[in-house]
Amino acid sequence: MMKTLFTFSAGLILALTAQMATAQSQNCAPREMVVKRLAEKYGESRQSIGMGQQGMVMETFASNETGSWTITVTTPNGMTCLVASGQSYEVLAEALPAMDTDA
Repeated sequence: MMKTLFTFSAGLILALTAQMATAQSQNCAPREMVVKRLAEKYGESRQSIGMGQQGMVMETFASNETGSWTITVTTPNGMTCLVASGQSYEVLAEALPAMDTDA
């Protein structure tokens, strides 16, 4: 599951990299400003982080109280862009599925 999630996240980062240049004026700001706004307005704190290609960093912010969540991508120059957001965030600790050793 984690490998699939990481692969999905890396693919998402790549797909969004091309769109970030045009989105920067609308959904991007310096990382410090984004983190502060997510904390103050939505009560969200960082829940996960992952490295993507070309130095991109993907982070998930969420509030355990309200269930709101936000996914951001930060470029090497420090600009952070909002990628997705929503409600009903839950922390899961699922075990890996049993591996079939029957070849």
